[in-house]
Amino acid sequence: MRAGVKVVLDACVLIPMPLADTLLRLAGARKLYLPKWTDQIMSEVNRSLAENFGLTDEQVAYRESEIRRHFPEAWVEGHEDLIPVMTNHPKDRHVLAAAARCNAEVIVTHNLKDFPRTALEPYSIAVMGPSTFLRNLYDLDPKFVVETLERQATSINQTVEYVLDRLSINAPGFVSFFKTIGLQRPGGSER
Repeated sequence: MRAGVKVVLDACVLIPMPLADTLLRLAGARKLYLPKWTDQIMSEVNRSLAENFGLTDEQVAYRESEIRRHFPEAWVEGHEDLIPVMTNHPKDRHVLAAAARCNAEVIVTHNLKDFPRTALEPYSIAVMGPSTFLRNLYDLDPKFVVETLERQATSINQTVEYVLDRLSINAPGFVSFFKTIGLQRPGGSER
């Protein structure tokens, strides 16, 4: 993966707050990747936050308004006509259609099985789980990823270790890798 690619984030990676926070912070500078999603993806996120996590309508609306404020260019439109021709799992055809419409190179999802290679190949799109994607971002710019995790921890008055512990629920492979490098800044200096 190269820096600056368009990446569709599926609802399942935008729902858990530690993972969504990390992914969105890493996208904030538009340096490593350009996040993309649709109204349908965001509706899935909002519905899950209300039904499964007990967020109020006001909390859900605030979260979406902040995402819209920080990422106004992330919304993909005009992909609906592609949905019927997608050959991946029916429930995730809208995700692949959005990725094809915006020329994304990657879809990040926990539902890897819903995106078989045969469905992705015609559009030159790869699918990655969050651990693999975060590891790829680290490989692109280790210093930026470490600094982003530090800023994330500071913003919630916690340690990087706390953030990693929370992140390990949804990106265990990345956290395991990150811990093996000794929580060092690239170049070997301890934080």
